[in-house]
Amino acid sequence: QVQLVESGGGLVQAGDSLRLSCAASGRTFSSWNMGWFRQGPGKEREFVATIDWSSYFTDYADSVKGRFTITRDNAKKTVYLQMNSLKPQDTAVYYCAASRLANSDPADYTDWGQGTQVTVSS
Repeated sequence: QVQLVESGGGLVQAGDSLRLSCAASGRTFSSWNMGWFRQGPGKEREFVATIDWSSYFTDYADSVKGRFTITRDNAKKTVYLQMNSLKPQDTAVYYCAASRLANSDPADYTDWGQGTQVTVSS
């Protein structure tokens, strides 16, 4: 089990950038695959990005490819989501999560953070 705390959200304008962080506690962070998901107003939770334990494999939702980058620092037990060229449709609560599988299915993620709000104004 791993405990996760997101930070870095805020209110920005379209075209701006933000970097979200997700700090983990627990001794086995480096063995977990990590993902970012988001839930917009009135929408279901959706996959954003995932990274495997070694940072060798990453995957992104089509809606964020080329704009968002997921990275991790196992020494710091932290996973990041760099978000560039933000759009109003990126407005959502962003969650990080841990899984034994690096994929896009939220059902495979066993531990979740509390979320951080990102609001993009036009």
